[in-house]
Amino acid sequence: MDTRISLQKTCSAIYLRQGRQRPALKRIALAWFGCILTIASFSLGCQRAMAQSTAPAYEDHQHSAWSALLERCVVPVNDGNSTAADYDCFSDREAALDSYLASLASVDKADFQRWESAEQLAFLINAYNAWTVKLILSAWPDIESIRDLGNFLFTPWKKDIVTLFGTEMSLDDIEHGTIRDPGRFDEPRIHFAVNCASIGCPALRQEAFVAERLDAQLEEQTHSFLADESRNRVTKDGLQISSIFDWYRGDFEQGWRNADTLEEFLALYADALKLGPDAEAQLRAGTLTVDFLDYDWALNKLP
Repeated sequence: MDTRISLQKTCSAIYLRQGRQRPALKRIALAWFGCILTIASFSLGCQRAMAQSTAPAYEDHQHSAWSALLERCVVPVNDGNSTAADYDCFSDREAALDSYLASLASVDKADFQRWESAEQLAFLINAYNAWTVKLILSAWPDIESIRDLGNFLFTPWKKDIVTLFGTEMSLDDIEHGTIRDPGRFDEPRIHFAVNCASIGCPALRQEAFVAERLDAQLEEQTHSFLADESRNRVTKDGLQISSIFDWYRGDFEQGWRNADTLEEFLALYADALKLGPDAEAQLRAGTLTVDFLDYDWALNKLP
């Protein structure tokens, strides 16, 4: 501020000095205009420097800001096997959400590539979920389904609404282009961690994913999702499961924990599915009837 005032005084001095020397009016005007441009340029530079210095940086690898929002605005439902989002609560705290998203956007891609795999995956899952909440808030409260935010050309997941690594990208870019990129993580349980803001989705966890507990968190998410009888259930005719297993079947058949078929993957969680010994044996043998339920795209808001 002091420097700007000094520049203004200098401009005035130039004007007065040239006035005493009675130069042509045009020369006076040009000199004064040049000073004004100098002041404007200096002021703009200061504003940019201040903006850069106050922009939130990604230093919280525990994602505590996101955890605080989730703990406050996410409510357990279905006997604790799923959750509902209080979007009024998120809306009231949108500034905190924006600050968290800005901190994620500050991460340099080269730095990200140097992180361990678990930290990268936790970061991407949190980014996907937080940006999904931000997308819902863009139309809240006049929205009944995330699919309402699509159009003839793009689904909501293909819109470039996300800022990461210095570029604009979509939710699909995060999930399918990065998280599910073959050979990168090869982690089928991410399908129970990323949340698409719909009732049919796995629960939006009440805490952020973090590297040092990621395996346990993913395991908890998987158990909870499979134990939720509104999404997966045993019937007298066999097993009815979420369409997620139909859409992404290949992700569950890549040998994770030696599961080469969807049935073998599901058998790993026979307890969560409440399968008896006979049904589990049939499932492993591929003789148990497995049907896929219709997906519920209604918004995962509080009832």
